[in-house]
Amino acid sequence: MNTNLVIKQPSSQRLGEILVNAGFINEQDLQRALDFQERLGGQLGAVLIRLGAVSEDNLLISLSQQLNLPIINNLDIPPEAEIFTDLIKESGVEEDWWLDQEVLAWKDADKRIHCLARNPLSDTIREFFYQFFFDTEIIWYLVRNQDLDRLLDQVSKANTDDYFGNSDDVNILRELAEGAPVVEFVNNMLSQAIDQRASDVHIEPEERNFFVRYRIDGILYERFNLPRERFNAIASRIKLIGGLDIAERRLPQDGRLNTRVSGQELDIRVSCLPGVHGESIVMRLLPKERQANRLEQLGFAPDHYRLFTQWISEPHGIILVTGPTGSGKSTTLYATLDAVNDRKQKIITVEDPVEYQLTGITQVQAHSDIGYTFASALRSILRQDPDIVMIGEIRDLETAEIAIQASLTGHMVLSTLHTNDAVSSFTRLIDMGIEPFLVATSVRAVQAQRLVRRLCSCAQTITPLAEIQAQVKRILPPEIAQTAPQWKQAVGCHQCQNTGYQGRIGIYEMVHLTKELQSLILKQVTTSDLQQKAAQLGFRNLREDGLIKAYQGVTGIEEVLRVTEENQP
Repeated sequence: MNTNLVIKQPSSQRLGEILVNAGFINEQDLQRALDFQERLGGQLGAVLIRLGAVSEDNLLISLSQQLNLPIINNLDIPPEAEIFTDLIKESGVEEDWWLDQEVLAWKDADKRIHCLARNPLSDTIREFFYQFFFDTEIIWYLVRNQDLDRLLDQVSKANTDDYFGNSDDVNILRELAEGAPVVEFVNNMLSQAIDQRASDVHIEPEERNFFVRYRIDGILYERFNLPRERFNAIASRIKLIGGLDIAERRLPQDGRLNTRVSGQELDIRVSCLPGVHGESIVMRLLPKERQANRLEQLGFAPDHYRLFTQWISEPHGIILVTGPTGSGKSTTLYATLDAVNDRKQKIITVEDPVEYQLTGITQVQAHSDIGYTFASALRSILRQDPDIVMIGEIRDLETAEIAIQASLTGHMVLSTLHTNDAVSSFTRLIDMGIEPFLVATSVRAVQAQRLVRRLCSCAQTITPLAEIQAQVKRILPPEIAQTAPQWKQAVGCHQCQNTGYQGRIGIYEMVHLTKELQSLILKQVTTSDLQQKAAQLGFRNLREDGLIKAYQGVTGIEEVLRVTEENQP
């Protein structure tokens, strides 16, 4: 008799208790799910996923503990559909029954049956296997929904159509977008993104399938590869909750939504861009309850920290933070505002969009579509008697002119600019149309920055090339030079998902306006001449500051070389 049908003794703990004790959800999430379950029914795990309270991976870990069943990895599942259809034929039961019950199985070389089911505790499924395979050992697994869905797709294309649909009819898409399978998939996708510290979710359709990728620590990692037939319903769901028109697929659209995912309140920005095979969708995940970053936590070397705190204590002038998108400029500015906010000064910001709300600071949202631009907002802001003004970005001549006038009339102005390095900011402002003498007299300092990934605790100690050691030795700040080198390289483990890195830290290039640099700006010399003079004055470039972080064992040499430009020594 098949003893495996009597599943191993489960835990006496309830699923909700296990999830709370593991820290996957809190009591508030559990109570909300129980109330939902009482009104509408359904299994607690499915309800939690649908509410976005927990990711499927964390739910499976807890279910495995409760039911004493193993979780099967995608790599351990046979990729050929024939292996499953062979057992279906052997059972003599119609394929529709297997698909309706959402169960598949295969037989290995030892004649054991491996069973995957949406609900492995179903009495109907267990009775079926007892009748048809009573003399066979059966091994039961917990399986991720996307893996089981992929297998069901392979066995029957019709099942995919029933679940996610390939229709272009707006009414059908709206109905599918509000159906449980699609809602659960989208919520689970967002929950997993939060659990894995993703900043963005990219959904990219191709001719026969579509991919879901997470940007984690600045790098994109593929997480789902699904049939193209599911895309329309999933895209419609995202557009529906983002307040977008699900019927519009020819024009770009932007939306946003507020939701609770994996126990966090999120502000999600949605961008849809029509492509050849469908709309590329990107969701930017912005936690509302973000722990405030302090300046000392951003990764400044001791000498850079002293220099930056000196800059922001000045009564007036412009301080620029430069770098490409995603280099941490906004984080630096928010940390700066937190540092200078002593409640004795009036601080006003104008941003597009306002990413995080700060207490004690007046934040203004620009709306360029109605003509409320940075420039027009700044004119009003200057009538509010501010001491410090933060401008999200200097994008045009008008904004730059008002910022300079504000600095010359006794205001401290903080802003960002898109340049590759610090000294390029001076020529960029001149190229916008600002007179060189205004640039030289109003700009106090410029900081360029990038983000490098932090090494995970699994990193191994190495001995770098002698040339690198010699180069770093020449530029080490006195406080760091007194410490022993900690050169390491990335390895990879389960904790960091085999990337070798966890989290990011900034590397910086900081230049303040000396008389020598002011003279060169007035002469309108080239950027290379300004860079050469900055190096002579002892300002470190991005690569040098990154190598100091590598010396301290914070990041790896390869990571620094990846992020910084080749022409930097």
